[in-house]
Amino acid sequence: MEVILKYFPELTTQQRQQFGMLQELYSDWNAKINVVSRKDIDKLYIHHVLHSLAIARVISFAKGTRVLDVGTGGGFPGIPLAILFPAVSFTLVDSIGKKITVVNEVSSSLQLANVVAQKARAEELKDTFDFVVTRAVAPMPTIMGWVRGKVKPGGFNHLPNGIIALKGGDIRAELAPLGKAVQRWKISDLFEEEYFEEKKVVFVPR
Repeated sequence: MEVILKYFPELTTQQRQQFGMLQELYSDWNAKINVVSRKDIDKLYIHHVLHSLAIARVISFAKGTRVLDVGTGGGFPGIPLAILFPAVSFTLVDSIGKKITVVNEVSSSLQLANVVAQKARAEELKDTFDFVVTRAVAPMPTIMGWVRGKVKPGGFNHLPNGIIALKGGDIRAELAPLGKAVQRWKISDLFEEEYFEEKKVVFVPR
């Protein structure tokens, strides 16, 4: 929890409580339904929570923004972002129902009124959103195919509407077909922990 406060010291009392509950909630649920790798559960705050919040270092979502988290798994990056941005609406989807069960239970325990979770594939959704966020679920061109038509044009944040993905390793070949519009940030420039050395935030405008 200290590592979250190190980078986000302005959290409200409620946000501190919500972030503080994550370890126990995920440890309990992980014992029943494996949504975080067993070796990672003790490193939840760096490997999952802080990693998710790297997105918040490249964009501070404006009030009223609608965000879709594709392939959310146990709720990353959506749940940490929803705690940080209570005035932003988050829809978390995953094709595996038991993972959505965990997301719903965690969200309920945290009393997150700005989160909706559903078992679905992104292609099946009828809604449109300002941003899609995702964490290493597929190559970027594949993700773009899944969410085609789901991102509204324009936008009112300091980045135009688009897709924000957390990625690891060498992604030059993956991003090459997308052209110069792609922006990327090294997470090691945002957070000093060694875990982030090879990790990046990638933004593709609509």
